[in-house]
Amino acid sequence: MPDAFDKNRVLIVDDSIDALGMLSDALSLEGLEVLTSNSGRQAITVATSRAPDIVLMDAMMPGLDGFETCRILKAARGFEDLPVIFMTGFNENEHVVRALAAGGVDFVSKPILLDQLFARMRVHLSNSKRSRSARHALDSTGRWIVACDPNGMIAWSTPQAAELLAKVGIRADSNSYLPLEILSWLGEPAQHGQSGNPNSFHYGRLGHDIEFRRLSDHQGEEILLRLIDRHRGADEEQLARAFGLTLREAEVLLWVAHGKSNKEIADILEMSPRTVNKHMEQIFNKLAVEKRTSAATLAVRVLWRE
Repeated sequence: MPDAFDKNRVLIVDDSIDALGMLSDALSLEGLEVLTSNSGRQAITVATSRAPDIVLMDAMMPGLDGFETCRILKAARGFEDLPVIFMTGFNENEHVVRALAAGGVDFVSKPILLDQLFARMRVHLSNSKRSRSARHALDSTGRWIVACDPNGMIAWSTPQAAELLAKVGIRADSNSYLPLEILSWLGEPAQHGQSGNPNSFHYGRLGHDIEFRRLSDHQGEEILLRLIDRHRGADEEQLARAFGLTLREAEVLLWVAHGKSNKEIADILEMSPRTVNKHMEQIFNKLAVEKRTSAATLAVRVLWRE
């Protein structure tokens, strides 16, 4: 099994030259590529030019402290999943709260116990890799997904979602907020939205109409929202109209177009592989094709046409 440190880059931020030297040597011996910075502003410059996989951040530094440096880094596109571990000589609740509020994932006290630090870094690198992989999958399949907190602050979005939000005048930058109308809907899950559906909300502005659909709603955690351009309809709705499919058949065809196997589609749509096979038979009949590649090609022509 490959080590979580393999081919990873760590940025150490500390105004103490001695601390930088000690940690740099120790982490280099563990196989990490090490970048160092002795100030918050320099850390932002270094991270922008050579993106790290993980950051060890001194909390208390002159000028731009570690908390504010972390906020700036985490607000930049591409750094949403960057794990930041804070280091401080003060083992106080106030600093723990500030570290987590700034976007940090963990907190270690000085003097640092290296074995404990390495163990925590490996966990956070693995978690970060899974998050990046999931987000890359969303981006590459062209999904219109935006994530926000319960207060409506945007955490991240796929490029497709950002483009769609811009059409109704909503910025998709990290730390931007969804409009008050959407925030009100998010805060009242018990109330029914349009068409009697509590999990959807229509927002129209600047001549465009977007439907927001809840994919997840965990109190105190990240809320995932799927966006649908109502001028075009959802992907599965477009496929259903184009080929005379049921919505369930259209969902199966959609994932075929994204290169998923029947087993993967069964897992995604929470149905048995046998049911997927039956849907595939109907899809082949209605599209008058015999192969998955032919069905996928026809679906792509519908979904990516202007």
